[in-house]
Amino acid sequence: MKRVPAGVAASHPATAEAGLRILREGGSAADAAVAAVLACCVAETIYTGLGGGGFATYFDAATGEVTCLDFFVAVPGTDGDREAGPMLAVDVFFGGMPQVYSIGGASVAVPGVPAGCGEVHRRWGRLPWADVVAPATAIAHSGVAVPAAHAQTLDACAPALAWGEGADVYTPGGRRLQGGDLLRHEGLGTAMEKLAAAGPAIFYTGEYAELMVDTVRAANGSLGPRDLVDYRVLETPVDHAMLAGHRVRARHDLNRTVDTIAGLPDDLGQPGRAVGVATALRDQGRQKIGDTTNVSVVDADGNACVITTTLGLGSGVWLPGLGINLNSMLGEGELITSDLAPGRRMSSNMCPLVVIDPEGDLAVAAGSAGASRIRTALINTLLGVLVDGLDMGGAIGRSRFHVVDDTVHAEPGCRRDELAALAGAGFQIRQWPDKNHYFGGVTAVGQAGASGDPRRDGVGLLL
Repeated sequence: MKRVPAGVAASHPATAEAGLRILREGGSAADAAVAAVLACCVAETIYTGLGGGGFATYFDAATGEVTCLDFFVAVPGTDGDREAGPMLAVDVFFGGMPQVYSIGGASVAVPGVPAGCGEVHRRWGRLPWADVVAPATAIAHSGVAVPAAHAQTLDACAPALAWGEGADVYTPGGRRLQGGDLLRHEGLGTAMEKLAAAGPAIFYTGEYAELMVDTVRAANGSLGPRDLVDYRVLETPVDHAMLAGHRVRARHDLNRTVDTIAGLPDDLGQPGRAVGVATALRDQGRQKIGDTTNVSVVDADGNACVITTTLGLGSGVWLPGLGINLNSMLGEGELITSDLAPGRRMSSNMCPLVVIDPEGDLAVAAGSAGASRIRTALINTLLGVLVDGLDMGGAIGRSRFHVVDDTVHAEPGCRRDELAALAGAGFQIRQWPDKNHYFGGVTAVGQAGASGDPRRDGVGLLL
C-alpha cells in the first residue's frame, strides 16, 4: 500500500501555508481545511469569501466513511416582507466572448461559508476554533500578494469585482491590481477576530446578521433575518463510480461528475479514449465563468478533507467596514432552476471528491474551481493519475480539452492524434492560444503527491 502523504493543496501559497501551519500544530485534516478556506476568504477574494457558499467532502481513514456537506447558498425571501428590486447586468469577456452576469443586492443569496466552516470543525476538528481562524486573521491584517494568475482572472471579472466599493480594493488609484501587488481588505482583520471569538453564529444570529440584512436591503435585495436564522448545513448523499479499479466518491453535482465518470469508455488508453471522453463530457453549452476555489488536505492519520467555495462574481454589495463582499449567486444564469423558491438550496457544479483504491485506502483527495469546467478538470486529472501513471503535478498541469455542445475547446499541447480523432468524429476544434484559468483550477493531494493548478498559480505542500 502506498500511503498518501500529509499535505495541503490550494490555489494560493498563503492559503496552502495556512493549512500546513495547522497540520504542524497537530490539527486534523478538517482543522487545516477550514483554516485554508478562511485564508481563501482573505487571499483569494477574487474567487471566494465569507459571503459565499460551498461544499465539503470528508474521508475518515479509520472507518472508510465518506461524508458530503452542503453549505451552498439558499434563496432568500422566507421573511415574506420584501420583494427584490432589479439586478445590474454586467458584461464579462471570457475567451473573447461577452457573457452577461447580474450583480447588486437582488443577486445576493443566503451565504453558507461561515456555517460550513463551523460545521466541518465541529464534526472533525480537534484544535480550538480560535486557533483555526488565526492564520486567516494574520493574513487579513498584513495583506497578501496577488498571484499573476489571479490578476488574470481579475482582468476578466473586473466589471463585477471592481464595481462599487470593490473599485478601491481591486483598482486602487484607478490601477487594476497586477501580479505581485498587495491585496488588502480594510476591516477584514477585525471581522476575522470577531469570527474567532464569537463563532460562525455572528453571521446568522449575531451582530453581523443584522448588518447583512440592512446592507442587502438597502441595495434592493430581499435577504431577511429569518433567512439567516433558519440557515442550516445539510448532509447530502454520496455518489460513487468506478475508474481504473478505484472508487470515486462525491456529491451529485449539477454537472453530474460522478455519472460522467461512470459513462467513460471501457478503453481508457490514449488516443483511443478521446472521442468517448468528449462524448461523456458534452454539457449542453454551459460555460459560465464563476469565481471558485478549492483546498484539499490530508492529515498524518490519512483523513482527508476537500472543500470548494465560491462567491460567484461577487454582488458588489460589501458589509460596511468589514471588507466582505457578498455572493451574486442569484445573478448566475446557469444556477437558476425552475424549482427555486425562498429557503431552497441552490444547485452548483462544485464537486469535492475522494478516490478510494482497490484495498479501501485513500488514493486521491481533489477538487476544482471552474464552474462547468470543474467536471472536465477533475476527470482529466484522475485519468492522468489513475490511468496514465502521472504524478499529481503532471496530471494537473497537462493540457486539457473541454466540450461545449459539439465544440472542443483545446489548450495548446493537447495531443494531435486525439484532436484529429475528435475532428473525425464530427467535433469542431477551437484552439486556445495558451493555458487558461477557463479550464479550471484543480488542487489535489494523493498517492501521486500534492499539487495546485498552475492555471491559478496553485501550490501543493507536504508536511
